Amino acid sequence: MSAVNDTTFKSSVFLLTGIPGQEDVQNLWISLPFCLIYVISILGNSVILFIIIIDPNLHEPMYIFLSMLGFTDLGLSIATIPTILGIFLFNSREISFDACFAQLFFIHLFQCFESSVLLLMAFDRFIAIRDPLRYASILTLPRIVKMGLVCVLRGVAVILPFPLLLKRFQYCRANVLSHSYCLHMEVMTMACADFTINNIYGLFTTVLTVGLDSLLIFLSYVMIIKTVLSIASHKEFLRALNTCVSHLCAVLLFYTPEFSLTLIHRFGKGSSPLLQIVLGYVYLMVPPLINPVVYSVKSKHLRSRIIRVFVK
Repeated sequence: MSAVNDTTFKSSVFLLTGIPGQEDVQNLWISLPFCLIYVISILGNSVILFIIIIDPNLHEPMYIFLSMLGFTDLGLSIATIPTILGIFLFNSREISFDACFAQLFFIHLFQCFESSVLLLMAFDRFIAIRDPLRYASILTLPRIVKMGLVCVLRGVAVILPFPLLLKRFQYCRANVLSHSYCLHMEVMTMACADFTINNIYGLFTTVLTVGLDSLLIFLSYVMIIKTVLSIASHKEFLRALNTCVSHLCAVLLFYTPEFSLTLIHRFGKGSSPLLQIVLGYVYLMVPPLINPVVYSVKSKHLRSRIIRVFVK
């Protein structure tokens, strides 16, 4: 450990951190809920994907977008499983540079995908409410595929430079990360060089993806509310907004911890480390856990199809 703390020593690994001060209990009591969360997240999103694929009645735009959301949540869970459970189950804190760069690439990539899918789902709700008679003709399967492909290409294009920019640095400090996984905004601060370019590019990427998407989602709901108020009675207004509840829950679950953690990492140098750690886990683990539950509860068709499959 003395070598790790020596700033002239060139380490070949990063050291991940679990929950500070809980080392004596985290291997047993804390690992159990983490394992349970991952099992529920993976099973929940896998079941939704399976049901949507096998049921032709669910091959509609809303459910296709939901399957995209389930895929991104599944990928995000898988990207974080090795290091988080490695710490809490086996106290394995070391991660090589290449493995860390690969993990942060996939974490940020799936986060970018999720932001894009939430934007597409907001567009879906807007079309369904604004022009329901032309809904199916506007959101055709080829058009949805093209929209999904654009989201994938955008995500790869803006996230791929992250590991490439980080690989050019040498890392000779303590290399102790404050989370149980790797994030670009933290790894870059471990470099023994000027990381201004990384910082600027990271901020640019956040504005271009999460910032732009959240703004467009907000504008879409402004137009949805304006449309419903102008053409519908109070009862129809509530019925229309009820179709958006699941999406609004997903948006809040994703963007609230996302923005909070980004602001803390960039501007909250004196903030509580425990707050950063808690937000970090919420940021990655809560959306994949809650999204399948919310959509299963709110969608009668999806819920009844899941019940029929498992009752058999």
